[in-house]
Amino acid sequence: MMTYKLFGPGPVDISEKSYTALTQPVMGHRSKDFVELYHSVQPGLQELFGTQRPVFLSTSSAWGVMEGAVRNVSSQRVLNCMCGAFSDKWFDVTKRCGKEATDLRFEWGQPVEPDAIRTELESGAYDAITLVHNETSTGVMNNLEDVMEVVRSFPEVISIVDTVSSFSALPIPMDELGIDVMLTGTQKALALPPGLALFSVSERAMSRAEAIEGRGYYFDFLEFLKNHEKGMTPSTPVIPLIHALQSKLEEIAAEGLDARYARHVSTNESTRKWVKENGFHLFPHEDHASVTLCCIKNSRELDLAAFNQKLQQEKKFSINCGYGKLKGETFRISNMGDETEETMAELFAAMDDLLDEFLPRSVV
Repeated sequence: MMTYKLFGPGPVDISEKSYTALTQPVMGHRSKDFVELYHSVQPGLQELFGTQRPVFLSTSSAWGVMEGAVRNVSSQRVLNCMCGAFSDKWFDVTKRCGKEATDLRFEWGQPVEPDAIRTELESGAYDAITLVHNETSTGVMNNLEDVMEVVRSFPEVISIVDTVSSFSALPIPMDELGIDVMLTGTQKALALPPGLALFSVSERAMSRAEAIEGRGYYFDFLEFLKNHEKGMTPSTPVIPLIHALQSKLEEIAAEGLDARYARHVSTNESTRKWVKENGFHLFPHEDHASVTLCCIKNSRELDLAAFNQKLQQEKKFSINCGYGKLKGETFRISNMGDETEETMAELFAAMDDLLDEFLPRSVV
């Protein structure tokens, strides 16, 4: 099996320290040892979530919680804000859950417009809204502050926000912004393996869930809260990943949040600099571009598949060749997780060595 360092938008590369943490002995998930482990990660997670509420651990991808959130809080109609592949998918998921839904669509590469949300919510038709903060398929980061300023004006509407690829890379103060359900996964900026989702639920959203029928069991918010109060999870948790999460939270505390946030800004700026210096352009406008990855127009008609294959084989790095309808038309470079100026520079040097070989040759 060929091994290489991942610079795609997730899963991202995992440190040896995190891999080592995964090898801690497994314990009984109803034991005192697990309760101690569970409680140990709460303060760090609450700080990252910007909340005083419990942070729940779900053995699933973030999509499980995304679907579960819709089931837990809506009995009327969901407004799905759509500006890329993953936010588009949330509309499909909502309908598959048997919920009434409206697709508020924006062109790929454009952010969600708060005024358009206000217009929809003024109809009084909705009791929930979904938003992907950082849309990795297009490299767009929506203005969460402006969106939530609008949503807070409609107290009957429960907000569900996907922060999967932005969480821990920049401050997202859940309580201050009034987010009702905030969720993420471990495989992006936390730089851990996939398989664990993290989420927090406001008191208001928890009260809504109490009145909703058909919540199911696995993602039932009330079950998570009941078990949280005992330092446990509703079902068997992925204990090795929780050990790795504990280790990662210790690393984040040692680095300091301000330094962590500044590092992501710096490595993102370096990536944008490489993009410009090599004659490419970001797919979204810089004003609403992500700080955890760059989605880049393939304006120079680079043979992306062949380029990435050789990058993997010879340089032991891997980028991403676009997603969904943008596959081949864009490529994506991640700077999230443990990456530094030095590690990004290593990637750029490797790409520079191969770039000319895979660009179209001029016809004389």
